[in-house]
Amino acid sequence: MRYLVTGGAGFIGSAFVRGLIQGSFQSDFARIVILDSLTYSGSLENLGGKVLNDSRVEFIKGDIREIETVTDLVKSSDVIFNFAAESHVDRSIADPEIFLSTNVGGTLNLLNAMRAHPGKRLVQISTDEVYGSILQGSWDETFPLKPNSPYSASKASADLLVLAFHATYNLDVVITRCCNNYGPFQYPEKLIPLFIKKLLNGEKVPIYGDGSQTREWIHVDDHCRGILLAANNGDAGEIYNLGTSDEIQNLDLAKILISELGAEDSQLDFVSDRPGHDQRYSLNTKKSKDALRFEAQIEFRDGLRDTINWYRHHLSSNCG
Repeated sequence: MRYLVTGGAGFIGSAFVRGLIQGSFQSDFARIVILDSLTYSGSLENLGGKVLNDSRVEFIKGDIREIETVTDLVKSSDVIFNFAAESHVDRSIADPEIFLSTNVGGTLNLLNAMRAHPGKRLVQISTDEVYGSILQGSWDETFPLKPNSPYSASKASADLLVLAFHATYNLDVVITRCCNNYGPFQYPEKLIPLFIKKLLNGEKVPIYGDGSQTREWIHVDDHCRGILLAANNGDAGEIYNLGTSDEIQNLDLAKILISELGAEDSQLDFVSDRPGHDQRYSLNTKKSKDALRFEAQIEFRDGLRDTINWYRHHLSSNCG
């Protein structure tokens, strides 16, 4: 099998490639082509020498919005994993245009390339944020989409395009929707690495509103295992939620990090809530457990401690 991994130098994409090369995930592949534009959150350091020097790996610096590049790469691939995305909600509020051009336009380029060169499978990496906010219970894959930020709206739009191309052109596509990721190599604009970095530096950490927003967390390696299961065993045109049921309020998470790092409660800085801030995310994962045999393996507190230790040693790198 020949894999094309778009956004493969980003946080989740690089974890996926590292897992393949290191043998953490069982997969029968002959070649991996990584396409990444190396924006602020993508780096060759995320891949490392073991990946980049592997004879089965080719890295191409390019943009998913470049239709010629995308078409050429799709033509010579069997499975496309689309990790390429602008992903930070705060940035989408400040500048929504690039989120639409990358997340929607880039996905459209992949789909059109698949139409021109049939016989490929696309695994579209999406997010639980497309569902909006849920105060009680959990979303299953049939739940209506109700995105509340430009970022989540762009991902929801891409999902709908993917499903429409399956229905109209019979393209082989699978969508995964995952809860919040954490782990090594994550760019420190996201909550966990941002808080770790600030607490280690003796700085205050921003708590939006009262900090009662609830998120479900999954280690990036568990997420990548689920993606590969969906690629290998998922049915065309289907959506699979990937989650853990590890829910925690943002304020409680900040207090855990303070305790683990030996910081002070005085470093909590309550600030105005951001516009359209979702209150709670929660995924029903029965479908992925039954159909894919997906189960997260990394316990949250263990994964969090490992992540903290990684950032202790990488604060001077591009990722920290």
